[in-house]
Amino acid sequence: MDDVELVRDLGVNSYRFSISWARIVPRGRLGEVNSAGIAFYSRLIDALLQKDIQPFVTLNHFDMPHELETRYGGWLGAGIREEFEYYTDVCFKAFGDRVRFWTTFNEPNLLVKFQFMLGKHPPNRCSPPFGHCNRGDSRREPYVAAHNVLLSHAAAVRNYRTNYQVTRDG
Repeated sequence: MDDVELVRDLGVNSYRFSISWARIVPRGRLGEVNSAGIAFYSRLIDALLQKDIQPFVTLNHFDMPHELETRYGGWLGAGIREEFEYYTDVCFKAFGDRVRFWTTFNEPNLLVKFQFMLGKHPPNRCSPPFGHCNRGDSRREPYVAAHNVLLSHAAAVRNYRTNYQVTRDG
């Protein structure tokens, strides 16, 4: 991987990247794990470690499988919590033997603000006076989404601490 070589040549000893939820489990719990997605990230992690670069993985960076947006309304539906826990467990199993540092959500406050208050990022939900989207309620939905994000984070952390942290030194 040429990019990893460039990172090493810059003298960088750690690299933060995000794993695409949609690439790992495109249909959520009802579908299969995408082995090509697992293989892609495994190659990246292995390449980083071969160059003595510590991987720092972010599990959600403002993305989710489209099917889960349709099925649950994304972060607005309580069912998304189990989906996120399932996805993170797949990642912990697949990459946890090599990844010690995990972040569940990249800037969850901005995820909620830009997706459900201002409507500037998909699913583009908002209402006046915050924005003029085709759907959404800027006074209620950011709180519902934040609630589900926080509970999803808690479920992933509980799972990691219970099932992986001790054996994987993460």
